[in-house]
Amino acid sequence: MPTVLRDAGLRIVIYTDDHPPPHVHVFGNGETKIALEGQDGGVAVVRVVGADRRESRRALQIVREKRDYLLEKWNGIHG
Repeated sequence: MPTVLRDAGLRIVIYTDDHPPPHVHVFGNGETKIALEGQDGGVAVVRVVGADRRESRRALQIVREKRDYLLEKWNGIHG
């Protein structure tokens, strides 16, 4: 489970054996799963487990800002 980015106390992970569509798992006090290619072409929260609203919003903001980098990492891991 490679950590591809750390920011604001959050750890962003892409699992090597995970499935499409491209997404990341963001860990802090809980987990927020975020799709990198949502229905509108942007990022979208898929699931939240144990993270409060503030943490999930921060996770979404970071992923939105780093989307291109994270997609590059996803494609590097999953081809």
